[in-house]
Formats: sequence, structure tokens, C-alpha cells
Amino acid sequence: MFVTVGLARAAVWGIVAASSAVSGRQPLAPDWVAGVAFGAACVLVGPRRVWRLSRHVLTAAHEGGHALVGVATGRRLAGIRLHADASGFTRTSGRAGGPGMVATCLAGYLSPSLLGLVVAWLVADRRIVVVLLLTAVLLGGMLLAIRNAFGLLSIAVCIGAVLAVAGWASPTGQSLFASTTAWFLLLGAVRPVWELRRARPARGGPPSDAARLRALTHVPANVWVAGFTISTVAALAVGARWLIVAG
Repeated sequence: MFVTVGLARAAVWGIVAASSAVSGRQPLAPDWVAGVAFGAACVLVGPRRVWRLSRHVLTAAHEGGHALVGVATGRRLAGIRLHADASGFTRTSGRAGGPGMVATCLAGYLSPSLLGLVVAWLVADRRIVVVLLLTAVLLGGMLLAIRNAFGLLSIAVCIGAVLAVAGWASPTGQSLFASTTAWFLLLGAVRPVWELRRARPARGGPPSDAARLRALTHVPANVWVAGFTISTVAALAVGARWLIVAG
């Protein structure tokens, strides 16, 4: 508990320290930043061994999306768990069905893409400090909802990285971090959906979001997976255009 409170205070301190720069645009980053950011994101998403580690960030975004939409639709957030195998679970309470539950289930696979679009737009507008503040706020809020030790450690590491970049990185380093984050979220959002298309439900395991949506709406799971695929690929196309033009 003391660790959680301490990290939350550190995140708030970082936000306050950087808030004076929010209103201004950062100078144009060197030309090489865009290429290096794209290459770094491809490395994070491509090789299987690297993906096993980097996917934890996508899982956090996925579960955070469930939690944020659940609360926004009037459900009560009971907690978030992030596991060492890069799986996660968000528990909310409320009606067993209805639009709120559908929206909560729908949010998971779409959240990384939506967040990636927001970051890409901010990078294109050279609002790099806003990217860091937004990331710190979202991670700080998520930290308070985590209910297991591994999840706390994962989010604490992410918060530490963001605070380090905000506090000590040069403007070029901050631009590289923000651009890499945007590319990673946009590219990384596609891979779990592709894996979902190929996955077979484990006997006795928790149902996928597509299976939950099928149970809630009677629309086949394959239709939901197709919708996830189209949405994440479209977000990648739009975000890539913004980042390429900005670079």
C-alpha cells in the first residue's frame, strides 16, 4: 500500500513539474526520429521473445479500456489483475447485460488502437509533453485499481519509465519515446486480434471478449473478431499517415 501511494505521489509530482510546458509545442524532432521510432516499434511487436515482454503493455491498455468504459457506463470497478503470462482480467459489477456491458466488453481490443491514435495525433501536433502527462495520468489511475502484485510491479515500471523520460530525457529523446509509443500501440493492437482469430477456446478457461459479446448480443463471435480486425487496421492506417506526415 505504501509503495502504491508513493508511486501515485511521484506520478502527481511529475505531472505538476511538467504542466508549465503543456501549452507549447515542442520543436521539430530530427528527421531520423521517425524512422528509428518505427523500427523500434516493429522490434517490440515482431519477434516472439520480445513480444512476450512488450505485450504486457498492450494487456494493460486492453484492461484499462475495459475499466474506463465500464466506469463511464455506470458500472462499478472491482479491480484489475495483470498476470505474468501477459493475460489480464478486469472485474466490474452491475447489470449482467445491456449496452453498458456490451460497451465494456467491446472496449478491450479497441483501446490500444484508440490510445495509439490519440498519441499519434499529439505527436503530429508536436504536443509531446501532453503525451507524457496523459500517459502518467492513465497509468496513475490504473495503479490504484490493480489488485495483484505482478500488476502493481508492471504498472510501477511503466510509470517509472515515463517519469524518467519526462524528467531527464532531452526534447529529442522525449519525441522518440512518444513516437515509438504511438507506433507500438497502433502496430501492437493488430497482433492480439490476429492471434484471437487463430486461437481455439481453452476448455475450462475464461471466455474471450468475442465470446462474451456473442453471449450478450447473439451476434457470432467471428463477426466481432472481424470488426476488431477492421477497426485496428483502419486505426493503424490513419495513425501511420499522421506520423509519417509529421516526420
